[in-house]
Amino acid sequence: MARSVYINNVSVFMPNNAISNDEMESVLGQAGERASRARRIVLRNNGIKTRYYAIDPETGKANYSNAQLAANAIKKLTENRIALEEIQCLAASTSMADQVIPGHAVMVQGELGNPSTEVVTTSGVCLCGITALKYAYMTIALGLHNVAVAAASETASNIMRGYQFDPELESKVDDLKNHSELAFEKDFLRWMLSDGAGSALLQAEPNRQGISLKIEWIDIRSYANEQEVCMYAGGEKIEGKIKGWTQYWPLEREKQSIMSVKQDVRLLNEKVIHYTVERTLTDILRTRQLTPDEIDYFLPHYSSEFFRQKVYDGLKNIDFEIPFDKWFTNLTSKGNTGSASIFIILEELFHSGRLRKGQNLLCYVPESGRFSSSFLYLKVVERTEDR
Repeated sequence: MARSVYINNVSVFMPNNAISNDEMESVLGQAGERASRARRIVLRNNGIKTRYYAIDPETGKANYSNAQLAANAIKKLTENRIALEEIQCLAASTSMADQVIPGHAVMVQGELGNPSTEVVTTSGVCLCGITALKYAYMTIALGLHNVAVAAASETASNIMRGYQFDPELESKVDDLKNHSELAFEKDFLRWMLSDGAGSALLQAEPNRQGISLKIEWIDIRSYANEQEVCMYAGGEKIEGKIKGWTQYWPLEREKQSIMSVKQDVRLLNEKVIHYTVERTLTDILRTRQLTPDEIDYFLPHYSSEFFRQKVYDGLKNIDFEIPFDKWFTNLTSKGNTGSASIFIILEELFHSGRLRKGQNLLCYVPESGRFSSSFLYLKVVERTEDR
């Protein structure tokens, strides 16, 4: 029989100071001779007011690596809780690591300096934070470990800097006489993504004092068998298929910004709610007994306020309507940090003083990479509760 697993702490690390909308382009750098014409449109739709970048505002240079962001979040996680030496399993995730190989998690362990332990890297887009959490959860549930840490971190700014697109702009100067910004699929993501890290401490027993979050279940679904790639980096989408970066000459990679993150916006708008909300939750509810009335807090990760009403409508379409007064998100103040977002949302609520014993939390994490989604169900418990 599987053991109960508890989230006993959640921490975040946001690099440097918050960046306002008006500061974004000066920090990231301008792509081309003119300021982006997509920026204001995108920002108006996504509703984000402030975000964070791992960029020194004085020098314009990166001052944290991806692995360092994660390590800093984990150090905050363990303060006055456990010693780093007690971590028996470390599952770390990111969409784009500092290097291609080795795996991200071993680099995080190297930054932490904690002793030999089980380490695993999960990758993907927004969902890899949840897959790391599920791996950590399973090791405890199966009795393999008693203490595990899951972490997710992103340094999207590294590939959103203006200079990353200079070779492409130069190679297409004739085509850009009337359109000085990048193709919208690339340019709009520069104003959507930002940096940050979050981590969670998982243990076989709840906290001795204060609340813990008992993991009731974590369900993940992928529909890659039905849909083509929607969000990607390190390749080019040609007739619905991906031509990977290794098939391009180095000069071609520069001229076409092959390593930049791209989004098929049309496909995203057409499919994301159907697959990540309606299909996924419908599939889960075939085996899980859950009603909207049981949920005290709904923690949705979405990339933009543009999707807020659409997520609500998707839930309503499958008779699982959750009123907005139960929603909790910090997208507008913390930005869209991809795989780290759900940790950053959860951390704020966990330490807010608002949670009470017996309350239930439903978390939603979609991924448009090739349309995957996860729902995570948590219960607020205290030490005196029967387990």
